[in-house]
Amino acid sequence: MASKQAGQVDIGQLPIPQLNQLVQQLEQEIEVFTSSLNQLKLAQQKFLESQECLNKVSPENNSKDILVPLTSSMYVPGQLSDVSTVLVDVGTGYYVEMEVSKGKEYFKRKIDFVTKQMEKVQPVLAEKYKMKQVTVEILQLKIQNQMQAQQSAGPAKA
Repeated sequence: MASKQAGQVDIGQLPIPQLNQLVQQLEQEIEVFTSSLNQLKLAQQKFLESQECLNKVSPENNSKDILVPLTSSMYVPGQLSDVSTVLVDVGTGYYVEMEVSKGKEYFKRKIDFVTKQMEKVQPVLAEKYKMKQVTVEILQLKIQNQMQAQQSAGPAKA
């Protein structure tokens, strides 16, 4: 039999109300981790798109007509006039001018970082799902046992 570490509780010994509370807590944690993972995926996608866009900034595209986004749904015609440097949004309203190759390296580093963060969150999320599943199974078993005990006791006499 495995020994318990300090602070660990056998969830099979918890009463039904505490098991319900544990299930709710696990659901909230799963929600938070799922939201975080989705935000990381969105960030990763934006960095990938930015990196791919830098492939279009090349000497053969100099002076070519382009559409410049003013908003997410409004564009104006323009021309690509400088294919050696780009302005990169590095966060909190700061932009850094850098060579295209440096911009590609920057986005590669960002993509790698976000991917590593996603790899850290995914196993934690999977563990929370497992914990919730086990807790729900124990809770259902306890409720079933409680109902059987009430039925075997028979109807209450007045």
